[in-house]
Amino acid sequence: MRSRTIVGKIIVVASASAALACCASAPALAASGGVPSVEKLVPKAIKAKGLLTVASDATYAPDEFVQNGKVVGMDADLVNALAKVMGLRATIQNVTFDNIIPGMAAGHYMLGASSFTDTKAREKKVDFVDYANVGESFYTLASGGTKIGSIANICGLTVAVEQGTTEENDAKTQSGKCTKAHKKAVNVSVYPNQNLANEAVASGHAQVGFADTPVAAYQVKQSHGKFKLVGAAYAPAPYGLAVAKSTKLTKAVHAALLYLVKKGTYASIFKKWGVSSIAIKASGVKINGATS
Repeated sequence: MRSRTIVGKIIVVASASAALACCASAPALAASGGVPSVEKLVPKAIKAKGLLTVASDATYAPDEFVQNGKVVGMDADLVNALAKVMGLRATIQNVTFDNIIPGMAAGHYMLGASSFTDTKAREKKVDFVDYANVGESFYTLASGGTKIGSIANICGLTVAVEQGTTEENDAKTQSGKCTKAHKKAVNVSVYPNQNLANEAVASGHAQVGFADTPVAAYQVKQSHGKFKLVGAAYAPAPYGLAVAKSTKLTKAVHAALLYLVKKGTYASIFKKWGVSSIAIKASGVKINGATS
């Protein structure tokens, strides 16, 4: 899991806004359009500016990708809905995955919405508000591809991954297990973005691609028969929205996400992008809930 330089654009998600507006039982919205109980958790300095700056590596469809010059996808819709509840307006910048957390530490972005796996190591640098539960999957060419049953079977194979992802780490860890068992090492072929990793599999430069399950499944669907999923899904773990610790926004993001879950907007967004299988219940919405 993760879970690109375009000037950030303000993206308003009409469907998410409509979903918020339709709910008769929802708390009254403030003049800004936000929910008062959530807005009061937003630090005054951020509230005064009215902007939520977000970084996303938009090569990871359907979670985040560029369409008609805008960053769209599950995470983009979710961020815009969260910002509205907080009485803010989101601006999303397309940033190479490896540069998101350092950019947050430098004060360039308040949130990272890019299919981040919430890990204990990452929690030392940023806070996470968990919003999904996602495994990892392999995909290969439908014709002439390789056959594997699980991650244990990738010894000696060339595996395409995106730089900085959990998949890169897991493939390299498995390579160590392979050599320890006197098998061939995994040739972990690392690419700066997911699009290039996909191209490596399509061209035969890599025998399998390794990505988050919804992303791998989406690539298979979009390939129109060129790719297929192979082997068992691996290591389910929480996705988290990364929050810069310096912003003091973690509680506001947590409250906003709980609001969206309870009002049905969250489920609508996940259904729209075909990822309902990774959705969680309100009880799973946690701050820094890493399992490893």
